[in-house]
Amino acid sequence: MHDVPVVTQYASPELVFAIAYEGHDPGADPGWAVSGAASQEEYRTWSRHLCGMACLRMALLHRDGHAPTLFDLLAGARQYGGYIVEEDRTIKGLIYGPFAHYAQGVHGLAATVRPQLKMDELTGLLDGGRLVMASVAKGIRVPHEDPPRRGGHLVLVRGRTPEGDLVFNNPSGHTQVAREATLSADRFADFFAGRGIALDLRPRTPSSAADRTAPASR
Repeated sequence: MHDVPVVTQYASPELVFAIAYEGHDPGADPGWAVSGAASQEEYRTWSRHLCGMACLRMALLHRDGHAPTLFDLLAGARQYGGYIVEEDRTIKGLIYGPFAHYAQGVHGLAATVRPQLKMDELTGLLDGGRLVMASVAKGIRVPHEDPPRRGGHLVLVRGRTPEGDLVFNNPSGHTQVAREATLSADRFADFFAGRGIALDLRPRTPSSAADRTAPASR
């Protein structure tokens, strides 16, 4: 079990409920500058897409004790092709392959893309000391409700309890319990899309080249 600090994709965790369920404008978050955004408009545009950057920041904080801001991480991931802005300004990402090369190349964090990841393989990675950025339905914050679909959101799975329940940090958790959550493997599977990124926290040397092959999205 890794004791990973919680990072939310929104600057003010207490506003997540209002943003997720009440239509609150994320750009009105008074703490937006903490994210590293250059402006409120940039924060408004990107904050809903930062679950992957929040997972990365959590992993780096746990490993190093410090980490770049969410928007510094975003800028780096975009340079590697981890996000694509379409002509109609639709944002596509996180794209797994380029993100993995960014994590390794810049931060020395080995990231292995798992486009097909069974639950027993996920638990095996956790038991082997890995963190896993898992693609789940965003409704996992309220696990008593069945999701209409699986995937589309990333959480950082950080270990298992002695009973085998999965423990994970949710960047869009609307309560403290939802942000630092524990869920049975069977119930987690109801939200899990069967794909993710395994993170190896053992020290690595950042590489000098970026191979941008094998894209996969969340």
